[in-house]
Amino acid sequence: MNNKIPVGISNRHIHLSSAHLASLFGEGYELQELKPLSQPGQYAAQETVTIVGAKGEIGNVRILGPIRPKTQIEISKTDSFKLGVAPPVRDSGDTAGSPGLKVVGPKGEVELEEGVIIAARHIHFHPSDAKSFGVADGDKVSIRTQGERSVVFENVLCRVHEQYALDCHLDTDEGNAAGLKTGEFIELIK
Repeated sequence: MNNKIPVGISNRHIHLSSAHLASLFGEGYELQELKPLSQPGQYAAQETVTIVGAKGEIGNVRILGPIRPKTQIEISKTDSFKLGVAPPVRDSGDTAGSPGLKVVGPKGEVELEEGVIIAARHIHFHPSDAKSFGVADGDKVSIRTQGERSVVFENVLCRVHEQYALDCHLDTDEGNAAGLKTGEFIELIK
């Protein structure tokens, strides 16, 4: 069995609700696709925003589409120091009790009460891939990287869905620590 999985290094980004998109860019505004992402139907938008915390701000934060029911910001631990915020490590969508930030767009700003997380490292599996790798949705596995800075990452969440394409998502801190770039491969070692 081939146990190699492509990796995508995920930079800081934001998912917006329709109400927040309207507040930041104007009523009726629609995101413009810049490029497709590894997951079917998802894309990096041309639009960016600035996120502002108690200690600092980060500009040019890419919006990912399509629109979601709730706004969510995914940053790295390094970003959290610059912003002065202490987000939990969570699975995407699990934002309850997380800190908020101010989001500034060209037409307005939004003060989020919650929604800032450090995304848990995870692997997207189509059900056929999950069967090949012997994993189920919610499993936690270990992965090994290659190269002179090779590492083993533990507690990697398996996410299985009919609409997913095989891809391992790590944030920039994890990618940099292992010397990884998007498009390289990791090995599932369970």
